Amino acid sequence: MPSLKSRRCDDGHVGAGVNFHVTVLKILVSYPDGFAAMEDLKRDMAILATSGRDWTERTRRLGARVPGLDIFSQGLIDRTNGGWRITAKGRAVLDLMEARPDQAPIAAEQRHSEPELAPAISRHIPAERVRGRLAARRRRRNARKQARAS
Repeated sequence: MPSLKSRRCDDGHVGAGVNFHVTVLKILVSYPDGFAAMEDLKRDMAILATSGRDWTERTRRLGARVPGLDIFSQGLIDRTNGGWRITAKGRAVLDLMEARPDQAPIAAEQRHSEPELAPAISRHIPAERVRGRLAARRRRRNARKQARAS
């Protein structure tokens, strides 16, 4: 059996590539106008990649809701001006992935794999922490830019 890292994103399995695609969408949506320079994107990816199993498991669950996810070929992001920007289609796919199970269509096999009695809030805590960290980083970055401009 191939390792998770060797699986391709479009083979129907949720492996490391899908985690990358979901993580990129989540990072881009947290930036103003959905645009992040490559340096910022790489830094945020490194933080999330080392944040532990919670983030990995969350991105796998989200990625499982959209089989064959590929942010590049599906036009979910635009690569421009030394960075990436999430498109309206990318935001819609992310909204679909993040919708509660009773609001979004999920593959039948995925519906059976997640525990139905688990409280919904426990699944959203890691993302809220990440969102808070990204927002704090954005505030610090803007404060530095304003200090340089003065």
